[in-house]
Amino acid sequence: MGDGTHLGKVRGLGSSGHGSQHWLQQRLTALGNILLVGFLFVSLIRLPLGDHAAVLRWASDPMVALALILMVVSVFWHLRLGLQVLIEDYVHGPMLLLALVLLNFYAIGGAAYGIFTIARIALAPVTAGPGGM
Repeated sequence: MGDGTHLGKVRGLGSSGHGSQHWLQQRLTALGNILLVGFLFVSLIRLPLGDHAAVLRWASDPMVALALILMVVSVFWHLRLGLQVLIEDYVHGPMLLLALVLLNFYAIGGAAYGIFTIARIALAPVTAGPGGM
């Protein structure tokens, strides 16, 4: 079946059918990142400058906490998708699997840590500041 021809060498090396899904996921997470990081930026600009208690009260709001958790998930998912492409393009041989496993551990661990910290802030009791109430 053409083992020596150019066509025989590339036969079976075409698209695996996952490239378009990966591309679409990258674009959707990028759109989500723009919206969620934009929300974070605008919200932080509107908060009083240097008021730690105001930031904690803001972050403990359930809707804000949900938006922050969605942002963390979207950012780490987007990071994993983009770095996966780089690793698959530039790492070869037995190191490929190790690099992909490390990438997945990093992305899942980073997202889990971010979600944990947001949940901890959101679920902590709101206390009065130094002035008390």
